[in-house]
Amino acid sequence: MGGGLRRPALSSFSRGVSDSGSETRHQQHRPMIAVVQVVLRHDGKSTDDYRKMQTVTLIPGDGIGPEISAAVVKIFDAAKAPIRWEERDVMAIKGPGGRWMIPPDAKESMDRSKIGLKGPLKTPIAAGHPSMNLLLRKTFDLYANVRPCVSIEGYKTPYTDVDLVTIRENTEGEYSGIEHVIVDGVVQSIKLITENASRRIAEYAFEYARNNQRSSVTAVHKANIMRMSDGLFLRKCREVAEDYKDIKFTEMYLDTVCLNMVQDPTQFDILVMPNLYGDILSDLCAGLIGGLGVTPSGNIGANGVAVFESVHGTAPDIAGMDLANPTALLLSAVMMLRHMGLHEHASKIQTACFDTIKEKKVLTKDLGGSSKCSEFTAEICRRVQDLD
Repeated sequence: MGGGLRRPALSSFSRGVSDSGSETRHQQHRPMIAVVQVVLRHDGKSTDDYRKMQTVTLIPGDGIGPEISAAVVKIFDAAKAPIRWEERDVMAIKGPGGRWMIPPDAKESMDRSKIGLKGPLKTPIAAGHPSMNLLLRKTFDLYANVRPCVSIEGYKTPYTDVDLVTIRENTEGEYSGIEHVIVDGVVQSIKLITENASRRIAEYAFEYARNNQRSSVTAVHKANIMRMSDGLFLRKCREVAEDYKDIKFTEMYLDTVCLNMVQDPTQFDILVMPNLYGDILSDLCAGLIGGLGVTPSGNIGANGVAVFESVHGTAPDIAGMDLANPTALLLSAVMMLRHMGLHEHASKIQTACFDTIKEKKVLTKDLGGSSKCSEFTAEICRRVQDLD
């Protein structure tokens, strides 16, 4: 398969189941994240066990990020997941020639581990300061954003049987960052669509469908209006579909998808689309299952790199208050485990999380309860250990 694609290994979460503003970093609230090596030695594990562990670059992020990251680490420890965490802070710095970049130690860690788990990152409001999420996507060519949206039993929403996946081209479109002033009062923003990127995301979507026993792929577009740009994207999707006769292919206008989605989301399976449409539609789909606080997300890049993340904001108003909900980051970490081939650990953690939500006894405020983040985390840990 062309374009250096890695076989999609995000075993379908759904079969088992924004960029932020200008907040101030709450370093004073950063919890201590246990070093896995020390925990293992206290648990009596051998050096051989430690050598079998896989390294993951952990980017706790800002606001509530360190708290929910610490919760995930505790749950992974309870599940005895063979993960060695390498924690790194990420912020935009200016490199040679004034170009924005992430800190070298963070990039080197990701280049080594190939796998990252990221909490929410703030983007300071300052002239010329890049979006942190966009900078990460460009640094590691994270071309595919994958978000499974699945109804969670016991968490009441207007929809009870949502089970779909949005796959978003992550590197170009309206988010290419090409803007300029034509004359005073007139600004032009360039929408960049390329043949290679369109083919690459289409191939990923069809491979994902095939590898996760999904039956259909819908290309979302507005080629009736943007005939050249969306037309190119749609043409590449059609061409790729010819190589996947076992997967049903449909194409649909973005506005029609939005209308049909809120009427009956069960008619959709996998949706693939350009960048801006994916940003909007993936959040709409998250709303169907309860919001960004329960929606996992993964970003697949070139050269085998993958970064999994919570896509909600940094919530600086509750940072350090033990009120945050770690579910989105935890379910993103479950996606990560499946991507790494650690299916048993992924299933154990996912089951414990869903059973905790279903029972409704120990839930954070946004899930309808009154428990603290630490209490919700402890309950999931208890259930994980009971599954051993």
